[in-house]
Amino acid sequence: MATVNKRRLFYFLGAGVVLFWLVMLLLLVRKTHFSEIDHDTAVLAAPKSTERFQHDWMEIYLKGKKVGFSETRLSPSGEDQLIEEKVVLALNLMGQSSVMRMSTRAVLDKDFALKRFQLIIDSGVVRFRVSGRVETDRMHVEMGEGDQKKEHVIPLSGPLTIGAGLPGFFKGRALRVGDEFRFTIFDPSVLSHKEVLIKVTDKTVMTLKGKEYPVFRLETKVWGQTLVFWLNEEGVLLREEGFMGLTLVRSDKTRAPRDMDGSAGADFYEAAAVSVDRALERARDITYLKLKVAGLQDSGFNLAVLNEGRQRLSGDLLEIFQESVPEKASATGPGPHEKAFLSPGLNIESDDKVLVEKAKVIVGPLKDKRAVARKLLGWVYENIEKRPVVSVPDALTVLETRAGDCNEHAVLLTALLRAVGIPARECVGIVYTDRRFFYHAWTEAWLGQWISMDATLNQVPTDATHIKLVHGGLDKQAELMALMGKLRLDIVDYGYDTVDQSFQKVQIPSGR
Repeated sequence: MATVNKRRLFYFLGAGVVLFWLVMLLLLVRKTHFSEIDHDTAVLAAPKSTERFQHDWMEIYLKGKKVGFSETRLSPSGEDQLIEEKVVLALNLMGQSSVMRMSTRAVLDKDFALKRFQLIIDSGVVRFRVSGRVETDRMHVEMGEGDQKKEHVIPLSGPLTIGAGLPGFFKGRALRVGDEFRFTIFDPSVLSHKEVLIKVTDKTVMTLKGKEYPVFRLETKVWGQTLVFWLNEEGVLLREEGFMGLTLVRSDKTRAPRDMDGSAGADFYEAAAVSVDRALERARDITYLKLKVAGLQDSGFNLAVLNEGRQRLSGDLLEIFQESVPEKASATGPGPHEKAFLSPGLNIESDDKVLVEKAKVIVGPLKDKRAVARKLLGWVYENIEKRPVVSVPDALTVLETRAGDCNEHAVLLTALLRAVGIPARECVGIVYTDRRFFYHAWTEAWLGQWISMDATLNQVPTDATHIKLVHGGLDKQAELMALMGKLRLDIVDYGYDTVDQSFQKVQIPSGR
């Protein structure tokens, strides 16, 4: 049985979600894919430099503490050019040292159009690999290795180029304030596209390592978060700033790998939490919660899910009602919408023979879907070691490694449920503990209605402090980055079910 200290578990809840977003943001900053540029709004000036070899180093800081570095090489490969990049992050996850490595290799043609790439993320516990090759109007993608390799096809509307070649794209390019560049961002970790517009907003002077440089400031927004780049007059990248204090600074071979401070990982997790000024007593037993919400309306975030199922949003007031598991299994079965959540996905391999067989063994002779769902949840809770894993979660890997955070618990339970014919979907939102709401992942299963299930906390249904913000795959979960650092909550009231099922609401007095 996987055991974990209660207080430690609370702080563990969403560590993987937040740190996974950190990985994705690094990929977005460093793995930008360029679409065809709009001739009416974008700058098409050709680079002045014909130099085809570059070797760049960047130091990575998180809230002012150095947590990693990147090394990028661009070199000739016949008529093409080869991009090789590695990123190393050193993080302290609840007192445990964790080093994550990302490596990228890509081949681009002479015009920086992507031909093929490979990305590997290695956290020391699990290894994520994705590769792709471009063929005219589509990209063929492979994820995983050996017998667990999966294929996927992504339609393309124009040529792409990988963002590790960003310094080569801008080097020698004449810039002016007001110039605009249109890009399509392709994140290989979630296999999704994101179109952005990068603007040259200013020309100023910045100090780097004690030396002043005339620089151009370039700015864009991704998922509601502002990303800023500074390039010198030769188009050389000197500094990048993401969100939540993530910064990359130009360096050299000697300085870049030195003095990494892994303790910043915990700071990032704490900074992503949403604090409230009033405590919720017996949070795991709460069946009703009412909150005043701010920071959603200006984020560009889709609010529809806050008015689905057990959640109600009216103006700036959000109510969550804990649902009841139906006393009898549904006789009608799932409809077309729910059946869509029976299909396997790239990280939910519910049709894999090994996973299907494991699900059957766990369930045994049980037939009632409510009992089946509870049995599967209990098995994941008992058998998956609760530890943060910085990687892209998939069900087969979790089944093999038997370790992970809330991401891994949610993806495995979702796959096991689908494997036995129960529609299921991943959910990401926030959950309360210790006067804060932490980002967290769990599962919903269709049992005549959508029922929340948390394999990390062994809850079905979950308590009402589980606030769902999105449901779906990794591409949907990435949208939550728009809220980080912006979401604000005030507790209005909350309540519990008593033994006789009468409902008692706890009204919080003003000024308490």
